[in-house]
Amino acid sequence: MVTSTTDTPTPTDAAGSADRADRVDDSVVFVLFGATGDLAKRMVITAFYELHARGLMPAQWRLVGNGRGDVSHEDFHAHVKEVLTDFGDGAPEGEEWEDFTSHLRFAGGGFDKSDPGSLLDVLKQAHDDIGDAHYIHYLAIPPTAFVKVTEGLAEHDLIEGARVVYEKPYGQSLESFRELDELVHSVMKEEQVYRIDHFLGKEATQNLHVLRYGNQLVGRSWCRDAVSQVQIDVPETLDVADRAQFYDETGAFRDMIVTHLFQVAAEVAMEPPLTLAADDLQAAREAVLAAFRPLRREDTVLGQYAGYTDLPEVPDDSRTDTFAAVRMWVDTGRWHGVPFVLRSGKQLGTSKQVVSLLLRPQDGPITRSPGHTILQFSLSGSGCIDMQLIVKAPGPDLELAVTRTAVDLGAVAEGKALAPYVSLLHDVVVGDRSLFTSSAGLEAAWSHSADLLADMPHPVPYEPGSEGPHTARDLTDGVGWLSDAV
Repeated sequence: MVTSTTDTPTPTDAAGSADRADRVDDSVVFVLFGATGDLAKRMVITAFYELHARGLMPAQWRLVGNGRGDVSHEDFHAHVKEVLTDFGDGAPEGEEWEDFTSHLRFAGGGFDKSDPGSLLDVLKQAHDDIGDAHYIHYLAIPPTAFVKVTEGLAEHDLIEGARVVYEKPYGQSLESFRELDELVHSVMKEEQVYRIDHFLGKEATQNLHVLRYGNQLVGRSWCRDAVSQVQIDVPETLDVADRAQFYDETGAFRDMIVTHLFQVAAEVAMEPPLTLAADDLQAAREAVLAAFRPLRREDTVLGQYAGYTDLPEVPDDSRTDTFAAVRMWVDTGRWHGVPFVLRSGKQLGTSKQVVSLLLRPQDGPITRSPGHTILQFSLSGSGCIDMQLIVKAPGPDLELAVTRTAVDLGAVAEGKALAPYVSLLHDVVVGDRSLFTSSAGLEAAWSHSADLLADMPHPVPYEPGSEGPHTARDLTDGVGWLSDAV
């Protein structure tokens, strides 16, 4: 058990290297599997374009889209333009767009171990154009296709020295995680694997450790002596109509709790790493993930919003959870006895992404307080730090009041924020794995969830637009959801 309860400053290089730009390969070929799919449209293609617009791509590069259809290079250009118009900053045009399209190619016919489609031919042409290059394979495909594409990369000699990006969910259980990870490690090294978790790529999530380790005001309060409860709350107003089939096979717990929110909890709970370099950050997250207690059924509330089973792709008798809340514990000296309460769900009354630290009352002459002292971090956008403080109310008498103050992290003068996928894709380009999930960390997360997944509670119905099942508030020990104050 780790016994430290204060954040002692340690030697660190905030960027993880002296100059990350020096680590960009001169020539890179990106292969985007699932290039015409929903994820590529909503997230990945726009990230490539922003990297290009910011001058963050290698000196020479090609982006080869891959899919089952027989699509010409020109038709792929048109598809990309439509994607950027719908999901980017509007229709691209001018020299910047023309230069971008000069790097785009498409390889149809699918890709697997027995049939590579036209991918090998298109990659040969890319080699003729730009010479020897490193490969970055991005699997923006359903998890069910991870195995066949991984086997295909190995069969067609496309894996040596390459970096391979896997979208989530990387496994649906401890068993399926181990099966996939065993295959991946049989054909490549761990350092070649980049498992995406876009919550780790958020500017505000990265600021959790920078603010904590860079400021004693924050760092010295980051322990059980000062904090009585931690909440990580990600309610969503969205429904699941656009991906109902995937969601019904996954549910809120697998989609959000054991993946994204476990990783955010590890960011909050980890001990100070030696530096902020990739290996040290990953080791710190892995160590604290191993210290999570297994989740218990009695500390879990699942829900399903009314009308979910009316969706065309959802069975009438579906028990899939569209809401999940858990209370978990971290067995380290820093956090022993402090509950971590995690919540996420669809069709709730608000959309937020908030980490809240509820501070204990201060010892001293003030015995009755009008409220709580709360330190909050909004993970949305560039992020915001929000503090709820106890102060004297203006006036002649010594009356206490609650006030709030906020620091907009997007208003910091130096630099311009990167969207999560842009940040993570750039990290892949420079070979920085600090914001990607590791094999050991994911195994710990699935291990701590194994007993619960084997005996999940029945989902409780809740009305769209509500805060979810009212019994979930019991997990907060009567405090309620602190994100409501933001």
